[in-house]
Amino acid sequence: MLMPSIFGETLFDDFMNDFGFSSFPDREKRVYGKGANNLMNTDVKEKESVYEIDIDLAGFNKEDIQMELEKGVLTVKAGKNVNKDEKDEEGRYIRRERYAGSMSRSFYVGEHVTEEDIHPKYENGVLSFELPKEDAKVIEDKKHYIAIEG
Repeated sequence: MLMPSIFGETLFDDFMNDFGFSSFPDREKRVYGKGANNLMNTDVKEKESVYEIDIDLAGFNKEDIQMELEKGVLTVKAGKNVNKDEKDEEGRYIRRERYAGSMSRSFYVGEHVTEEDIHPKYENGVLSFELPKEDAKVIEDKKHYIAIEG
């Protein structure tokens, strides 16, 4: 049966609320509905000469994460596959809510940033790294006179 959906949500997502079961905690719908938890939540802190970036990637292994820098754009990709038919010693899974799939996020960091400038560290589900700020261009404070002909 086909059901209309918007951003991966069906019209029947809140069906149980009509029967007095509205006490279930509702997931936050900040970005695009209930799929918002698949976004790489990122904190950016500005310091004097660098930006500190922390990206939440809970549940991923270090091997599941890739970083790519091309033409001033830094792209962070993370992906993992979970076999839906996976069984353990006790039997098969009835419900799986942990994220399985891939996600990516891109940041414009500027042409001045190189691969050697980025030293990422993955610890406790958080990818952390620093990006150098672009040196401010010095504006000359002296007057330039233009000769007038005639």
